[in-house]
Amino acid sequence: AGAEQPSSAAEPWQHPSVSRPALISCAGAARAERQQLLPRVQRAQTQRAVKFLHCHSTSLESVTDPRDGKRVALKKMPNVFQNLVSCKRVFRELKMLCFFKHDNVLSALDILQPPHIDYFEEIYVVTELMQSDLHKIIVSPQPLSSDHVKVFLYQILRGLKYLHSAGILHRDIKPGNLLVNSNCVLKICDFGLARVEELDESRHMTQEVVTQYYRAPEILMGSRHYSNAIDIWSVGCIFAELLGRRILFQAQSPIQQLDLITDLLGTPSLEAMRTACEGAKAHILRGPHKQPSLPVLYTLSSQATHEAVHLLCRMLVFDPSKRISAKDALAHPYLDEGRLRYHTCMCKCCFSTSTGRVYTSDFEPITNPKFDDTFEKNLSSVRQVKEIIHQFILEQQKGNRVPLCINPQSAAFKSFISSTVAQPSEMPPSPLVWE
Repeated sequence: AGAEQPSSAAEPWQHPSVSRPALISCAGAARAERQQLLPRVQRAQTQRAVKFLHCHSTSLESVTDPRDGKRVALKKMPNVFQNLVSCKRVFRELKMLCFFKHDNVLSALDILQPPHIDYFEEIYVVTELMQSDLHKIIVSPQPLSSDHVKVFLYQILRGLKYLHSAGILHRDIKPGNLLVNSNCVLKICDFGLARVEELDESRHMTQEVVTQYYRAPEILMGSRHYSNAIDIWSVGCIFAELLGRRILFQAQSPIQQLDLITDLLGTPSLEAMRTACEGAKAHILRGPHKQPSLPVLYTLSSQATHEAVHLLCRMLVFDPSKRISAKDALAHPYLDEGRLRYHTCMCKCCFSTSTGRVYTSDFEPITNPKFDDTFEKNLSSVRQVKEIIHQFILEQQKGNRVPLCINPQSAAFKSFISSTVAQPSEMPPSPLVWE
């Protein structure tokens, strides 16, 4: 669903009689008739009239798979092997993308054939092509009805329930990482900061996660250990943003971010701050005592009904142990209409027959077994990881499909090959050092 189909018309910059090489091609393809199937790379930037939403393309390269003619997205992972931490994270993300099997979670459709290991520096992953993301939708003039909000929130939580059942913390849930198609189908993407949950509370976890506006208070307060509840907090912020069409906690610094949160939720109890560092506790306690002002959430918009605000308040809880889970949030009455709409006409798990709609027995599936990250424990050098990733990609390509590779003769090759990862301003801001 949502993958753009190739057009028979020539691209705006290409004369119909001119055959230009494509960015990706079948490995080893040389025959002229096969060249006729190769893709023409484009960045679709024109606004399209669609059924529910007006969508713009994502920043990923849009290409056509020469094997079946379907439009797909090509994601580049550059400079993978600079250091051990970096290549271990990339390998983890790669393994996750190949592990995921869920309609609301983006997964890898294929991985391009790597060069000889001595020249192996970048990885190219093929994923489903989505037309836009939730950030672009929220800031656009496109009207969002209550049905839009409910079906989006339902899909976010449906995907998150699956991830959490796999033992995975996303750690960067934000509107820009929620891809959307014109039919309102949504997929969670970007697992560069994701990791497996840490059950041992004595083991420290990095605080350099989650874009500031969506960062949970326990991370802002320097907690050395956190759970999947940080993802739920982020979803709560996005829920409020969908209702109000503006960022809920838009601060200039982590300290101001925390202050905005306490302005809404009130001064937290000592129990709610039990995992915070001493500097953060001192900052809260030396300030004036604040009363909760949760009724202000009703002013977000006319769509902020009692049921909506009730669910929102269950997500925006200061104490992570009392924050609602994805599973319980999906059972909230507010999402009944979103569930019905999604499974009536949008999902792949239900289908229609001549006698009516046949519904799945499990509307919000989980995964079993969980994602296994034990492979990381034995990774000790960049060269070792490089060899393992190289072999992993080759094993993924075993099967009946012809492997794909980058075509250096493509007109788009030079710009695409020189592209880099996100700029520093796009990365999650560093956490506040309290002490």
